[in-house]
Amino acid sequence: MQNISKSRFLLSVSLILLITGMVSANSDVSEALFLQLQAFLSNYFGWMIIILANGFLIFSIYLLFTKYKNIRLGGPHAKPSYTYINWIAMLFSAGLGIGLLFYGVAEPVMHMNSYPGMIDGNNSYNAGKAINLANLHWGLHGWAIYSSLGLCFAFASYNKRLPFRVSSLLGEKVSANRPLAILIDVIAILTTVFGITTSLGLGAMQISAGMSHIFGVEESFTNYVYIIIVITLLGLTSVSLGLNAGIKKLSQINMIIATGLLFLVFALGPTVFILNALVQNFGAYLNSLIQSATWTEAYDSTAGQDGWTLFYFTWWFAWAPFVSLFIARISYGRTIKEFIVGVLFVPSLIVFLWMGVFGNAAIYQVINNTSEISQIVANNMNVALFTLYDVYPLAQPLSIVSLILIVTFFVTSSDSGALVASMLSSKEQTDINDDSPILSRVTWAILLGIVAAVLLYAGGLTALQTSVVITGVPFAIIVVFACFNLLRGLKESDDAPPRHINSD
Repeated sequence: MQNISKSRFLLSVSLILLITGMVSANSDVSEALFLQLQAFLSNYFGWMIIILANGFLIFSIYLLFTKYKNIRLGGPHAKPSYTYINWIAMLFSAGLGIGLLFYGVAEPVMHMNSYPGMIDGNNSYNAGKAINLANLHWGLHGWAIYSSLGLCFAFASYNKRLPFRVSSLLGEKVSANRPLAILIDVIAILTTVFGITTSLGLGAMQISAGMSHIFGVEESFTNYVYIIIVITLLGLTSVSLGLNAGIKKLSQINMIIATGLLFLVFALGPTVFILNALVQNFGAYLNSLIQSATWTEAYDSTAGQDGWTLFYFTWWFAWAPFVSLFIARISYGRTIKEFIVGVLFVPSLIVFLWMGVFGNAAIYQVINNTSEISQIVANNMNVALFTLYDVYPLAQPLSIVSLILIVTFFVTSSDSGALVASMLSSKEQTDINDDSPILSRVTWAILLGIVAAVLLYAGGLTALQTSVVITGVPFAIIVVFACFNLLRGLKESDDAPPRHINSD
């Protein structure tokens, strides 16, 4: 563990164990506290969360039209370490996988069931609004957060030769102030851990629901723990192999399975309806983007904004240090323009396609009463994806393939999360393959599993969601300062010599 910053590592681990221990010992009190904290942040800082999310989108698009867009990450002669396909596969698998599989069907149906402002009996209006909200939550804004912070990481490391740490992004004065730098890096680590464990918890719940739906295995907290243990062990194997031998290969498998599943649902489902809906949804998203992205419930008070939009934006904030650093690590040799297009627009397009196919396939069943998916999702959203297939031919094979995909995305989040947490707690090392000790990666992989299990025990989905809100908000403010420092660095940059990074 000679390459690990003992202060960052020990302080982070101690705080995580302390928090999880307190939550585990007082689960009822913890759940009530979680709800109070979430309500406080939403009531008093909801407007700020909305501004920040929109600000990062504006910032990313702005950089596309500046003279800095052709700066290459690593210097003018740097060559990309990965092909476009491998690059997109890895950033998408790490950045989205579990969440989209969980909410791709469940969210549009839940919006139609109970979202504020829906009109009873007006399925056309309700369906369009439901999909538009889902696209808002999973589209450009989230990926703009990743793009903004990821570019900060990549430029600082590859062009300024600074370590892969959040404190490195805030300027020399911050980096030189050791206590402040450690505090910022610890906040980033805590944000990473609680952000990832939210997705791991959702993944465990969905895998358990799938096993119940397909094989009749009873859903229970005990099964959640068993699933987390198995996935953690698989993640340990992948994380030990490193980036190229482990995560890259697994990401390729993820994208192959996901693409095949997408086409099967498209072909077996209401194909013409989906095509029409895709076109209409895209236009509706662009037409209402500004209004929907700036809605703050100023004149009414419902649970819509609190439980959905604010949760999603803070979830993206909480995932930002993990995904952004990972994206930066695999983006050596890309220009700033390539980086923004690849991180902001390409994944957003994939999201629109996924949500358009799966979400609209579910909405078709609701509108035409071809299944009981609406009632089933209202009672148990964990089983939404598998319920969708019940009216399809090849229903059981589709469910099994989906279950496999959830597992592989689950493992990808676990191993890449452990790698990033290890890097954030490092000294001056920046190479994710060579300089991140295996013992550190293993420790973080185990901790991620423990925290996910404890949060599920403490309050299930409520605890998972609230942990994201609590940790995501303060980190978003740090990202703002990192973006300002990036602009200053771009103005001063003369492209430092390229660094050697392991490639394909």
